[in-house]
Amino acid sequence: MPERPPFPGRPAQPPGATYLQYSPDGQRLLVAGIGNFARSFRTGDNSEPDLLPETHEETFAVASGNDYVILGCEDGTVCEYEVPSGDLKQLLVRTTLPIRDVALSPDENWVAVSSDELEIKIVDRHDIEQITILRDHPKPIKHLTYDPSGKYLAASCTNGIIYIYAVTLPEPTLFRTIDGIIKRLETAESATSRCVWHPDGRAFACATPTRDIQVISVEDGAQQRVFSGAHNGDITSLAWSHNGALLASSSADDQLVIWDTKTQTVLKQFNYEKIINVTWQNHGENIFNWTTSQGEVFIIPNFLKDEAHLRLLKGPKVRAPFFHDPLDEKAAAINGRKPLVNGQSKQRDGTPDSLDALLGPEEEFDWIEDDDGAGYLNENGKRPNGHLGEAGGHLPKRNRQDIWQPQVHEPFQPGATPWRGNRKYLSLNLIGFVWTVDQDTHNTVTVEFYDRELYRDFHFTDPFRYDKACLNEFGTLFASPAKDGQPAVIFYRPHETWTARSDSRINLPEGEEASCIALSTRYIVAVTNKNYVRVWTLFGTPVRIWRMKSTPAVTCAAWGDYVMTVGNGPVGADGCTQLMYSIDDVRRDESCQNEDVLALGTAPPESDDEEASLKALFWSDVGDPCIYDSNGVLLSLVHWRTPGQAKWVPLLDTRLLDRLKDGKKEETYWPVAVAAERFHCIILKGGDKSPYFPRPLLTEFDFHMPVCRGVEKGEDDEEETNAAAGARLEEAFVRASTLLGLVDDLVQGLGEKATHSQKTEILKREIDVDKILLQLLAVECREGDDRGMKALEIVALLKDRSGKMVEAAAKVAGRWGRTMLEDKIREYAERRLMGLGDD
Repeated sequence: MPERPPFPGRPAQPPGATYLQYSPDGQRLLVAGIGNFARSFRTGDNSEPDLLPETHEETFAVASGNDYVILGCEDGTVCEYEVPSGDLKQLLVRTTLPIRDVALSPDENWVAVSSDELEIKIVDRHDIEQITILRDHPKPIKHLTYDPSGKYLAASCTNGIIYIYAVTLPEPTLFRTIDGIIKRLETAESATSRCVWHPDGRAFACATPTRDIQVISVEDGAQQRVFSGAHNGDITSLAWSHNGALLASSSADDQLVIWDTKTQTVLKQFNYEKIINVTWQNHGENIFNWTTSQGEVFIIPNFLKDEAHLRLLKGPKVRAPFFHDPLDEKAAAINGRKPLVNGQSKQRDGTPDSLDALLGPEEEFDWIEDDDGAGYLNENGKRPNGHLGEAGGHLPKRNRQDIWQPQVHEPFQPGATPWRGNRKYLSLNLIGFVWTVDQDTHNTVTVEFYDRELYRDFHFTDPFRYDKACLNEFGTLFASPAKDGQPAVIFYRPHETWTARSDSRINLPEGEEASCIALSTRYIVAVTNKNYVRVWTLFGTPVRIWRMKSTPAVTCAAWGDYVMTVGNGPVGADGCTQLMYSIDDVRRDESCQNEDVLALGTAPPESDDEEASLKALFWSDVGDPCIYDSNGVLLSLVHWRTPGQAKWVPLLDTRLLDRLKDGKKEETYWPVAVAAERFHCIILKGGDKSPYFPRPLLTEFDFHMPVCRGVEKGEDDEEETNAAAGARLEEAFVRASTLLGLVDDLVQGLGEKATHSQKTEILKREIDVDKILLQLLAVECREGDDRGMKALEIVALLKDRSGKMVEAAAKVAGRWGRTMLEDKIREYAERRLMGLGDD
């Protein structure tokens, strides 16, 4: 038999589904059900509750304010009533089918309503004619919940999919969908699929078909920690404590379970019968409540008896249980004096406290009580900032954290993604991909290839917890941090070997870890937290070591004998460091480029950063350095073999892709590689910032340089077509010239080692450039005689020195009847033949 609670239940409704919710101030507990009345229980008062006598029957949803309650009923009405009088204030909305849930936004301005209809209605409480309708879901919605900030609305659909809507935008939009987590439930079933938001707003918990409780991070949709093993029946209700330290869950097998959020372990387990809804008192009182299918409400004061459990309930806010919490990484960056991200959040007005990003909003300290009147809290219940001193105080007397610090770019590993849940990609390129799974006590690493006829996939248990990897056609390189007294490790595994031992393991000196690693066909490279660049042969023989001039280090990449490193340089006028790059020839021990500026430009308008950030660094398939920035621009470095002559040239601006011109698609691109004169990437949608599982598909885009030419509107379509053709050919000319320059640089760099096919490639590309110029000349001739000056300039750009292309240009002008231009071209040809130059 189930246990009896320590206090008897209080009759609240006739037998049937009964719902409850606290008012925002925690002073009232509203209870409603199938009766035509509701009850308001006053916190800490055991007398009779206030009765709301004139509500509609069959209430299926409750949302409470401090002095009002909103009830959604079986007859399709959503009404607002005064509390405690119970007077009807207004009918908010009506539907043709039964209401299933209502959710009140944190600012209490909006009410979201779901019913058995195929839509969600969001109603303005203060102007009920203002209604927004959401229809992205194909089935009825069973549950609705706002996150604590009011930014997101989570809708649990009967088709087993969670729909997350971004509702703070002028037009609410679907932010993401999460499939495979909740169970398919009909709207009238007692089991729950509700998304219950953690108080920190970064994640929510929901019941799974396996009767576990899964935590989901909202920003990336990744599965985080799981509460499992305590329920053998369908879960009926979930509730976080006010500070997120405890989680309560009830199930159809008469189990009530109290969990520790940090450890996901069971603290207490009770055998109470027929619980269908549970809630904690929302201001930290040791009061726990639930309703049953018998219409009873249980209000249990002093619910937690154990002193350790009570300390959890009364303690500070606890963060949502992540596998790899981004806030931990931010804390490590600040406390360890590691680089902060470019464009970190701005300082607080008047109190430039650099710990704000770590500590979060002041509301996280609301648990502090000024019980001795010493002034810990001000009249608004907030911490005073007097301990910080005046913003304009004397610097020597102020904390060092208050001193202005430049914004520096954090280090990153090219091709790696951040943790999402317990998974991350360590490397993504055209050879394959490396990914790891955190198993708490160890990691498991999987390496998969696209060409499985040439390479064999492998999988291994990873006790070192490798957090960086590189993959190429010859082998896989891993790096792990120092841990538990063990040194940081660099590990190389070739794909093929002819010896008994097939791998190479390198231990870094004590206190040194790899910030980023790179792998070429000849060398292993590691840039460490000591700002050393260490270079080994593939099987561990040290070759070079030097210290970077621009620090802290950001990233590195290698190709053949060349190593490219990037670090933080001088601070610019915007307070952000300039990124500096160097390219070194390891075999010759020479610098091709030494501490030159990495051209990033300004940040995109939607970003809070002052300057664009570096997203990827890699070498193309023919050995040219490439970068991809936060503006979505792909750039390649030309003339990089000649010291002081290198230039960053944009090959593609993804914001200008034709697929985005209609404005209907909102997507970004994760860079993978540059090969075959195409940009290979992964398309990210739904607010994603990095690829996730299952393995994403690769997409490729042709280069299209952002060459600007205004297309003038003509009197007819033909003039429009000529202008568009001219713009297309101008872009093709600049692009072909740039690619020609890259090949020419390669041949000149190889010298006598250049092959016949490489030299022939230059001649072929010169002819291609001249063909584009002849087509562009024809467009200018069609425009009329007034374009003759530009047409003659185009002729001067021809690469061919034999005179054949210039003769062809004269024929083009003659074909279009431009006799004066034809004469000028022939005159130009004669001067060039006589060696008088192009003037």
